[in-house]
Amino acid sequence: MKFTGTIWRPPYEASSLLLEVTAGCTHHKCKFCTLYNDLPFKFRMSPMEDIECDLQEVASTLKQWEGFQFDRAFLTGANPFVLKTERLRAIAELVRKYVPTVQTIGCFARVTDVTLKSDSDLTALAQGGYDSLTIGIETGDDEALRFMNKGYAAADIVEQCTRLDRAGIRYNFFYLVSISGAGRGKIGAKATAAVCNQLHPQLIGANMLTIYPDSELYQEIQRGNWREESEVEKYREIRTLIENLDISTQFAALGASNAFQLHGFLPEDRAALITAIDKIIDTVGEEKLQDYRKNLRHL
Repeated sequence: MKFTGTIWRPPYEASSLLLEVTAGCTHHKCKFCTLYNDLPFKFRMSPMEDIECDLQEVASTLKQWEGFQFDRAFLTGANPFVLKTERLRAIAELVRKYVPTVQTIGCFARVTDVTLKSDSDLTALAQGGYDSLTIGIETGDDEALRFMNKGYAAADIVEQCTRLDRAGIRYNFFYLVSISGAGRGKIGAKATAAVCNQLHPQLIGANMLTIYPDSELYQEIQRGNWREESEVEKYREIRTLIENLDISTQFAALGASNAFQLHGFLPEDRAALITAIDKIIDTVGEEKLQDYRKNLRHL
């Protein structure tokens, strides 16, 4: 199969069929992001013939794996949901043609990708099998969204995800701990909880900001324009987020950026999650947490 650069997927898509339909990011301007710096281009759509060829390879391989099947496909790339509705539906038809056991399809999406689609487009995609998106909202803090050049505001997150709710497309959020900067973590956490409390995310996944020298944010730090939270502050920020979420959802901190794995359901596991965070703060401490961050060579 054809894959370009590093392939990223959420932890919960581990058992999904991974299919490259795009590579890179249409935005590629977020100051903290280095995920697609290994590509020689900003964004590329896979030719439909390449997608079909990959699916033919999957179908052929599955014939040799008796009893194994895929129930779900995950389209790779930073934001495949930017593709036109007709193309996304055509991809779904190809998936069903060659891997008929696949019932649902997911992918990464930017908030702005939803903006580009009409309500009828979203309904058509839901009917075509697109049942769940992973959206890196990062924060509900408008000041941080502007500084990091995300290309949307907190109000846009609420508006566009409300449209997804109406269309019947579920969504998971990624929250970027420390994106608001030193001294503003609790502000960012409360603003993000205020956004999430208006919506219905299946899961809120926390990833801790890890700054690499090839990011624009690193240059902003060198210029004295931004300061990162301490590692302990990051855990206090997560604690504040959990305290202020008033919806039923999953909370998870499972990616490599997290020194300690956290997972639970809100509101029932709130106390247990807070206890676990307090234990990390009290017994691990800044030095050991810093060691983890400094030795994290890649996300």
